[in-house]
Amino acid sequence: MVRKVLVIGAGISGLTSIKACLDEGLEPTCFESGHDMEEPEPGRANIYFSVILNSSKERMAYSDFPPPAELPNNMHHSEVLLYLRLYAQNFNLLQHIHFKVLRALRASTTTAGITAVPKVCMEREWWWWGSGALEVILPWTSAELLKSRSGAWVVSRVGEGGLPVDMLGVSRLDMMLQRLFPSWSARVLENKVNKVFDHRLYGLKPKHGIFAQNAVVSDDLPARIISGRVQVKPNVKEFRGSRVVFEDGSSLDKVDLVVFATGYNYGFPFLPPELQTKCGYRLRLYKHVFPPSLTPPTLAVVGFVHGLGALTPMAEMQARWATRVFKGLIHLPSEETMLQDIERDMATMHQKYACSEHTPIQVDYIPYLDSLADLVGVRPNIPRLFLKDPRLAMEILLGPCTSYQYRLSGPGQWAGARQAILTQWERVLQPFRSRVLPEPEHKPSSGLSIMMVFSGEALLCCFFINKQTLSSFFPLKLSH
Repeated sequence: MVRKVLVIGAGISGLTSIKACLDEGLEPTCFESGHDMEEPEPGRANIYFSVILNSSKERMAYSDFPPPAELPNNMHHSEVLLYLRLYAQNFNLLQHIHFKVLRALRASTTTAGITAVPKVCMEREWWWWGSGALEVILPWTSAELLKSRSGAWVVSRVGEGGLPVDMLGVSRLDMMLQRLFPSWSARVLENKVNKVFDHRLYGLKPKHGIFAQNAVVSDDLPARIISGRVQVKPNVKEFRGSRVVFEDGSSLDKVDLVVFATGYNYGFPFLPPELQTKCGYRLRLYKHVFPPSLTPPTLAVVGFVHGLGALTPMAEMQARWATRVFKGLIHLPSEETMLQDIERDMATMHQKYACSEHTPIQVDYIPYLDSLADLVGVRPNIPRLFLKDPRLAMEILLGPCTSYQYRLSGPGQWAGARQAILTQWERVLQPFRSRVLPEPEHKPSSGLSIMMVFSGEALLCCFFINKQTLSSFFPLKLSH
């Protein structure tokens, strides 16, 4: 059984890996190349000063550490760092971190974090929206040109009623309906997004559906297009000195600057080549964590995954699973079984998503979390909760799927999980209360109409959901 664990990197994934080790009685030592948390070593990927988190604070929170209510919903990167510091201090993680360590000896231990190298490095900061789909901005006199190779769906951080968009339409019931009626769900969401601005009119409409690839999150891009500050152009055909020629035959002279927002090349320079084999575009990792060929499993990759949601809950669940594997409480299947699972998962992802070398680590967000939670033994048992705690069960089924759900029971159970779930909307609303206005008088809503709407949805789900689909969302056993 592994006792001492090396964690490489003290970012979001590294911190939760340290804590997971401590929770399981392991002895973590973390090596971080920067002199502080989340600071890359020189020449590595960095963030610009104005970066604001795409995910809201409740969706990116660690499962046993809700963010302070006074923090804004979409935090500036300095506020994210503050949250990470509070997390590290609360669980006494800093004493296990060694900063300014640029080289680590190869060891049969867990690693958290990856090396991400920009495909094209630029020294000068400029505006850009990078997704691999919106790739290049060409500053030109008083305007900027945004080159789009394949288009992209663009969404704002602000949803209906001014609430964080990632807190709306992301419940387990929403995901269930999306799985049952994928085409209909995509059309509904695309129509809703196009009501904000018509993607075809703005020259941004992609060929893929809205669920096939992560959307570009930008509050500013539509306003800059409508004001003429940004002009959308097709793919670049060629460069001729300071002249750029586009595929539609148009061109632009005297270009000042070109920014290639083409993403990153991922690498693990400290690992031997045999542990970096690929299956298609993705690394050959079981559940995106364990190399199947390594026996015993003494290496875990945490945080090398991408879904339609925040990274923090996924990295945390990976770390909780990995540490229990290291401790010998969970046993991995045979190498052959793991390889078959990787092949099957890759085929499924290619059917559902526009996977490429730019998006090799895509997963279904809630199903992926639930699959790891099943292995750890912490997946919420919703049918049982309906019998014991209907209010909580309703919030888990109909409310946003936040990480606190995975602390209600099982290993690592947290006594504050229920309260964190039931008060999550209070923390969302708190930052808006800087100027409180009197509430208008409302007639009491009809409880009968609310019951009829919910009953109709429940009957619809029960009618269409077969046993296999249902079991992918709910554990059906009523005993825990």
